Amino acid sequence: MELIESIPNVSEGRRPETVERLAAAIRSTPGVRLLDYSADPSHNRSVYTLAGAGPAVGQAILALFAEAVAAIDLRAHDGQHPRIGAVDVVPFVPLDGTTMEECVALSRSVGAEVAHRFRIPVFLYEASAASPERRRLEQIRRGGFEQLGARMADPAWAPDFGPAAPHPSAGAAVVGARPPLIAWNINLSSDRLDIARAIAATIRESGGGLPCVKAAGFRLAHRGLVQVSMNLTNYAVTPMAVVFEAVRREAERHGVAILDSEIIGLVPEAAVTDAAALGLARVGPGQILERRLEPGAGGA
Repeated sequence: MELIESIPNVSEGRRPETVERLAAAIRSTPGVRLLDYSADPSHNRSVYTLAGAGPAVGQAILALFAEAVAAIDLRAHDGQHPRIGAVDVVPFVPLDGTTMEECVALSRSVGAEVAHRFRIPVFLYEASAASPERRRLEQIRRGGFEQLGARMADPAWAPDFGPAAPHPSAGAAVVGARPPLIAWNINLSSDRLDIARAIAATIRESGGGLPCVKAAGFRLAHRGLVQVSMNLTNYAVTPMAVVFEAVRREAERHGVAILDSEIIGLVPEAAVTDAAALGLARVGPGQILERRLEPGAGGA
């Protein structure tokens, strides 16, 4: 069966009952498997990974929106991670013979339905984007929810679907199709945010660093430390080991050490060859995408 993966990011990471209710909305959708989910209180964000046939995945995302819009008010939300929406970003990723074109078509149909059903502006990104300036998520999300209304007042930032102004409490959503990526955080044995930000600025592609690496520095108040938070958009071009060594080298230059690291969501098996060398306590079968997709593997 052809499969599509989706990894919606939701602006809630501090209320376990809400995080669980959103997971239940996905689980209750026929034909969809919830493979993984996790919440972070400092980021105040949850990440869900689900897979199934395209129409079923689309229905699960709509069910997720229904719960999130009812439960999350961005006017009272704060957290380290940038966001413009209650359901902030929804990527669709091709698996098992599904094409990128199929994911683009799904993203557009789901985006249009989200806008119609919930009166939320929807911006298309990555392979679904209608213009080059909207391909990159960080371009769309610049300024966050707080500046979203002012940005959307500019006709150049009219949404692809939905109203011309943000939803009062749910903001806007970014929906699109993209290749697989690895969401990876490296935690430092320091509470100095300036160091984490300096390391991120050095290693990310947009700053002249490593190809296919996006990075930012964040403070984890609940752990009393800072982290370099990254998206690796092509681990074959820049392997995880190369990224880890670059962060280690820059951290050492600033007089700090790497404490540990964590993968958010699932990771392709080929990307993780030596967990210990990447600062990971372990990478169990539950974190390997291919293993979670096997028949009988169960869900999260």
